Amino acid sequence: MRVKMILPALTEATSPFFRPIKYSLFPPLGLATLAGFLDEDDEVSIWDEHVERVPLDDEPDLVVIQVYITSARRSYAIADQYRARGVYVALGGLHVTSLPDEAQRHADTVFLGPGEDTWPRFLQDFRAGHPGSRYTSQHRTLLGVPPIRRDLIRRHKYLVPNSIVVSRGCPHVCDFCYKVAFFKGGKEFYVQPVESALAEISRLPGRHLYFLDDHLFGSPPFAAALFDGMQGMGRLWQAAGTVKAVLEQPTLLEKAVRAGLRSLFVGLETVNSANLSEQRKFQNIGRDYGAAIRRLHGLGVMVNGSFVFGMDHDGPDVFDRTVAWAIEQGIETATFHILTPYPDTALYQRMDTENRILHRDWDRFDTRHVVFRPAQLQPQELEAGYWRAYREFYRWGSIWRSAATKPAPRDRLRHIAYAGGWKKFEPFWDLAIRGGQVLHALPFLELILEGFGRHAPTSARAVSIVPASQMAGLTDG
Repeated sequence: MRVKMILPALTEATSPFFRPIKYSLFPPLGLATLAGFLDEDDEVSIWDEHVERVPLDDEPDLVVIQVYITSARRSYAIADQYRARGVYVALGGLHVTSLPDEAQRHADTVFLGPGEDTWPRFLQDFRAGHPGSRYTSQHRTLLGVPPIRRDLIRRHKYLVPNSIVVSRGCPHVCDFCYKVAFFKGGKEFYVQPVESALAEISRLPGRHLYFLDDHLFGSPPFAAALFDGMQGMGRLWQAAGTVKAVLEQPTLLEKAVRAGLRSLFVGLETVNSANLSEQRKFQNIGRDYGAAIRRLHGLGVMVNGSFVFGMDHDGPDVFDRTVAWAIEQGIETATFHILTPYPDTALYQRMDTENRILHRDWDRFDTRHVVFRPAQLQPQELEAGYWRAYREFYRWGSIWRSAATKPAPRDRLRHIAYAGGWKKFEPFWDLAIRGGQVLHALPFLELILEGFGRHAPTSARAVSIVPASQMAGLTDG
């Protein structure tokens, strides 16, 4: 059987100008995971439109397309083109799960939710000649999942080919989170067997890893066993966690650092505490953001802080306040977003009921455009503030001021190199992406993560932690 798997490019990744490196960071692991269920004699290929031109003039037996909201238009166009020639097309992913009836108009089969249980059933039905039109995930487990088909990934096209996922979902349920809708109807958080995760890590070449899990610390017993098993491997890795995990699981965090953690993505979301309750971001309520950042920096871990603008308690001052606070805290990189009510989330349902959704042009649901009516801001004011925040945070002057919060010269250099490399060299990244040479930058990334040869401290017990009741880093202002 000839199977072609496609990840269409997100709308915001197709600019004719300089393309940020973030769209060429990670290979399509979801498709590579599904490919592992195919038979040895099946002819399968994986195509990622973010890094290559995808030929569409062939006629495979089955085309599988992973759909995100801002790639929906492109995904449907590809699907329609294949179906017009009689090729069987299956669609899955976040957007398909959120709007299955819309997706069904462009597919022979759609998948709702994660595919570890539905994909094998579909393959059996497809080979037998009677595939269903819709498969809904209900049984959530990573037991028995075959190894990812990394042989199908063109490693040289990605800065971080060694990306890995050892869990699914998240134990927290935030109103604006797209993943909550994806995992509804079954377990919302579950993990791999530790031995399977360690075996996958052992198969990966080189030193660097990037855990794409929504919350790697979500199951402390699993995380502890994973980090214990990783000690001695000599890895350098990045991951995502929460303020709650950083402050309340110090032993687990230290295990992670000893196992090679050097950078953590943290969903800080807002400097207005009232927004947290409104969005059900309960894991952040009452916790001192500044203390969490100091703990991470004390362990030699860089911070990528994520912030969302446009929540109902945000006024015109939120942009400058957020940027100033992030710089003062010495956060190495920041990711800013405009609040976006994704279909099938609690936020979308609430805003739809209040008649606040401005349109349903999915191309603009990219966290860079305002698609709803804000409570205290004009749409154009929110959009302009979002872009201003990026400009101000990543000015060279801001990078220097933020780096100056670090006590050691080597830490300041590390900060400047990481923040500058992420945002100040887009022409270089664009050339590297177009030339398929982006992987050559990986040794420099490893050098930065390693702290230019310095190993991170193994304990944060000397780091001063401010009581959460003081809320030094999270103020209503």
